[in-house]
Amino acid sequence: MKVVATNRRARYDYAILETFEAGLVLLGSEVKSLREGQAHLKDAFAHIKDGELWLVGAHIAPYTFSHRGGHEPERTRKLLLNRRQIDRIAGQLAEQGLTLIPLQIYFKEGKAKVELGLAKGKRSIDKREAIKERDHQREIERALRRR
Repeated sequence: MKVVATNRRARYDYAILETFEAGLVLLGSEVKSLREGQAHLKDAFAHIKDGELWLVGAHIAPYTFSHRGGHEPERTRKLLLNRRQIDRIAGQLAEQGLTLIPLQIYFKEGKAKVELGLAKGKRSIDKREAIKERDHQREIERALRRR
């Protein structure tokens, strides 16, 4: 598994409740650009429209050697999941007020995949507690290494 891009901010801003693996429908120049590692998930999210799952706001840079300019960098891309999974996600998004955030893009057995996280937004208090917990864990690890 070769990780192309990760959304590092997602785990800080959101509490991830559940993760899903979805396939990506891409153009040829997008695949080549992904293989070079030119993707960003900073402001990306996924939503359901007409029973289909779509990835919005993911930036895949144009491939430099593509014919006729390649592709549009921030176009909306279709995600591939089973119907039952899409229906279950749609129910959770509607009822609980959750969001669907892409956590990372990677290649698995030659196919581009996206790891999606069903997430609930954190408040600033929760973020501060997470920082304190992380710092505390670092202190413990340092103390254990010294022994």
